[in-house]
Amino acid sequence: MADRHRPRKRFGQHFLHDRGVIEKIIASIAPEGDDRLVEIGPGLGALTRPLLEAHGEVEAVELDRDVIPLLEERCAGAGKLQVHQQDALKTNFREFAGKGRLRLVGNLPYNISTPLLFHLLSQADAIHDMHFMLQREVVDRICAQPGTRTYGRLTVMLAHGLYAQRLFTIGPGAFRPPPAVDSAVIRLIPHRTPPFETGDPALFAAIVNQAFSQRRKTLRNALKPLVSAEKMAEADVDPAARPETLAPHEFGHLSAMISEQNRT
Repeated sequence: MADRHRPRKRFGQHFLHDRGVIEKIIASIAPEGDDRLVEIGPGLGALTRPLLEAHGEVEAVELDRDVIPLLEERCAGAGKLQVHQQDALKTNFREFAGKGRLRLVGNLPYNISTPLLFHLLSQADAIHDMHFMLQREVVDRICAQPGTRTYGRLTVMLAHGLYAQRLFTIGPGAFRPPPAVDSAVIRLIPHRTPPFETGDPALFAAIVNQAFSQRRKTLRNALKPLVSAEKMAEADVDPAARPETLAPHEFGHLSAMISEQNRT
């Protein structure tokens, strides 16, 4: 079946085929009971059919209309599959949730993974958890610690909304065609109660974005358009520090304090 479809670069298609990796992913997800499984970018169904066999019902969001007949053929008889031919970046996942919350699964195209994560974060109230294959570098950034090279905007913004757990790394040979980089599987669980306050979400996003757009500068210089050095000091933030040294909750505290001052 794989020979009947040529992977398309514009869709970022790298089809998973390694049976051992597939089994590890299914075991990590461990679907049960009334779980509402939604797979993003099922492609030719390498994960879809095992998910159907394990759970019986899967919804899928697939942009490439040409793979859908092959996907449905591969999954025939395994369970109930409903495919939505649409762009995940424009999908309202809340519509799939009903009265429950979704369990999302996917081998996410590298070229849209970061904007898609932010799109899903905006709908986190409808999501129970997510198990994604991503470029290993993206997983490194999500799970990074303050003071490291990979720590940055993605780390801080997702930390407020999601708990992140790296599960395992996947080599290029598990995919067809093999990508030029390693991949990794990550589990993301939306916080029901945020671990820290941010005040105005738009201000928090602006501060984090501004800080890491000039990460070589001190916070005093990087945040000059938004926050004075005096206000940083009031929030117990050292204006001479660099952005990558601040933990997510410290960015949140700075934003919350300024938000409160703006309200009063």
